[in-house]
Amino acid sequence: MQHDPDPLFTQRNALILLLSALVSLGVGGLIIWSGRGLPEAVLYGAGSFGGAVCFFKSNIA
Repeated sequence: MQHDPDPLFTQRNALILLLSALVSLGVGGLIIWSGRGLPEAVLYGAGSFGGAVCFFKSNIA
């Protein structure tokens, strides 16, 4: 039986996705707290998730 030396999901990828999810939840929470609706909070959260992934991917070695 062979073991694949390269994992599909590295610790770096897990950290990037975790931080991006926290950023998007924070943005969504702030949008809801400001009095806007849930659909708008989801859209802002999804957009910030994409931006955070790009940001953390380029800044985490």
